[in-house]
Amino acid sequence: MDFNECIKFANETPVCYLATVEGDQPRVRALGFWFADRSGFYFQIGAMKDIYKQLQTNPKVEACFWQPGEATGKMMRVAGNIEFVDDPELKKKVLEDRPFLKDFGLTFDHPGLIIFRIAKGEAYFWTMETNFEPKKFIKFGD
Repeated sequence: MDFNECIKFANETPVCYLATVEGDQPRVRALGFWFADRSGFYFQIGAMKDIYKQLQTNPKVEACFWQPGEATGKMMRVAGNIEFVDDPELKKKVLEDRPFLKDFGLTFDHPGLIIFRIAKGEAYFWTMETNFEPKKFIKFGD
């Protein structure tokens, strides 16, 4: 397995579960996944959400992408630190890809439109068949 397989798996999985920390309490939620490429795993959120405050305080996250299949399906977990991306072109692209965001009054220059990515970290795949094998981490980023 290599990072290209991680990108492919993430891009084929429209919803993932993202874990953050609030104080000493883990917080997990289903989150619409935007896209992945060689520069990382990209997400879009609203600044009014608790997740934004959590990420500002502690940038460590773990995302779990799951695809159903035989037995329990296949899972990919991605852990790392997030970085906020303030790029007007990416914000225009997210509004094209997710036009429903405009219904919330979000525009590419609206301060409430937040993009972040996991640019550096590690990922691994899990299936029931590999359940007891040592994890094979795939490092990515600088």
